Amino acid sequence: MTTAWTTRSETTADLAEIRTVNLAAFPTALEADLVEALRADPEAWIPGLSWVAEAPDGTIAGYALLTRCHVDGAPALALGPCAVRPEYQRHGAGSAAIRAALDAARALGENLVLVLGHAEYYPRFGFGPASGHAIRPPFDVEDKYMMALALDPARPVPAGTIRYPAAFGV
Repeated sequence: MTTAWTTRSETTADLAEIRTVNLAAFPTALEADLVEALRADPEAWIPGLSWVAEAPDGTIAGYALLTRCHVDGAPALALGPCAVRPEYQRHGAGSAAIRAALDAARALGENLVLVLGHAEYYPRFGFGPASGHAIRPPFDVEDKYMMALALDPARPVPAGTIRYPAAFGV
């Protein structure tokens, strides 16, 4: 299945369907609940950085969220949750939503994006080990899974420990 995905930022009309996508993509409600907790946190939520990928029939197939985090005192973004309905997985819906969210962050003047995720998946977007920027998570994780992306390599990237929004529970 080759699909031309339509990407756009979420609207209030999408909230229930975004929850459904997250519930379908993950074995528990943890990620769906996390999205709602982040949406309710004015220090974490950034309007315009919650993106969906729609199938040609208008179904929301993929989702990507960027929220405010910090590296020591410097602002950064955390990517996640990212989710794709099972029937659309491996067809580009997740990649389309992630690329759109990263483009939106770049347009807002953001620079640093962090993700804890699959070491084989996220490098396609330009992510590399966060340790390469002297950035570390506040928990133990194998180096290859904690990744960073400088949206503008000419700008400085802060070093230090990541501070996630309270909703992440770390």
